Amino acid sequence: MHCYATVNPRLDLLQTYPFEKLRALVADVKPAEVPAISFGIGEPKHPTPQFIKDALLESLGGLAVYPSTIGSDGLRQAVARWLERRYHLPAVDALTQVLPVAGSREALFSFAQTVIDASRPNPLVVCPNPFYQIYEGAALLAGARPVFANSDPARNFAPAFEQIPDSAWADVQLLYVCSPGNPTGAVMSLDDWKQLFALSDRHGFVIASDECYSEIYFDEANPPLGALEAAHKLGRGFERLVMFSSLSKRSNVPGLRSGFVAGDPSLLKKFLLYRTYHGTAMSASVQAASVAAWNDEVHVRDNRTAYVEKFREVTPMLSEVLDVKLPDAAFYLWADVSRTGLSDTEFARRLLAAQNLTVLPGSFLARDAHGVNPGVNRVRMALVATPDECRSGARRIVEFCKSLG
Repeated sequence: MHCYATVNPRLDLLQTYPFEKLRALVADVKPAEVPAISFGIGEPKHPTPQFIKDALLESLGGLAVYPSTIGSDGLRQAVARWLERRYHLPAVDALTQVLPVAGSREALFSFAQTVIDASRPNPLVVCPNPFYQIYEGAALLAGARPVFANSDPARNFAPAFEQIPDSAWADVQLLYVCSPGNPTGAVMSLDDWKQLFALSDRHGFVIASDECYSEIYFDEANPPLGALEAAHKLGRGFERLVMFSSLSKRSNVPGLRSGFVAGDPSLLKKFLLYRTYHGTAMSASVQAASVAAWNDEVHVRDNRTAYVEKFREVTPMLSEVLDVKLPDAAFYLWADVSRTGLSDTEFARRLLAAQNLTVLPGSFLARDAHGVNPGVNRVRMALVATPDECRSGARRIVEFCKSLG
């Protein structure tokens, strides 16, 4: 007789991650014998600023102590002051309205475990579509069912929340939104936020706003609107609202694993309780480096300038052969490949074979919902490589598309 270990059956609900799907898709493809270029993974490749590395090295003594889950007063104060400057907010309470986290990814996942009450009938979590797959996994492992609001090309790919049936909203406990969006780059407008807040007021669900791309944009005079900023502009508080941010893209430190959650103090109090048991306190050394990063904007503007220059060169080149345009923000191009006569998956396979260049099929980033997969026939291109690589990659894509006749 065999005794088998019991595991959480909800794990079987998780879908394969997009990059695993990509590896399987191209497993039998022999890439062209030219240097590989990847537009596939959204991992920042710009250099980490030296002053951040220096701050980390100078604080290595912090490795000798257990960090507190709530984080240092210095880090919470630095984040609170940054929020006030960036989003023109009145005084943010660093003790009750800010909580450091080990990168936005783990916090976006664990937040659902705090919010969802799986004992209620039919708990639902609304996700944008296409989307960051962590939202779906978080919903499923919390005992909820994800439902999707497809992006609307007519509104520059903002999610169409009106697609969710009226009958479903009463069961929604949590809604994820990503602005600027991954992979579309869409930024929610004040009218979008007004609609969403009205739905939250009517039905009582929590809004989790993923804003990790907020500092990559193309017009210095018009930074993307944030959730807390929208709430303030509309004369409301932060009830049932939290936002997530990170240093990864802003400061080119994805390996630092440093971010924060801010907003409704009652939700953050419960989230802190959860995290005390979850064991994700940020190292004191990482906190010191994070304080230095949040207190400086010069390196952020320099980083943004580098992206602006790349997009300014690459987007017109690619628009000759694909349906693509400059996004609202973030560092992705969300390109329609229909003109090539290839599906998104076949485009990715044949591009790799012909040019040794990797892109991510859009259908891997979305789900079938409302009769359509909004990622079909699109590919996501992350312009995170060096300017030379981005230019070279764009030339290869143009050459490939033209070779299709």
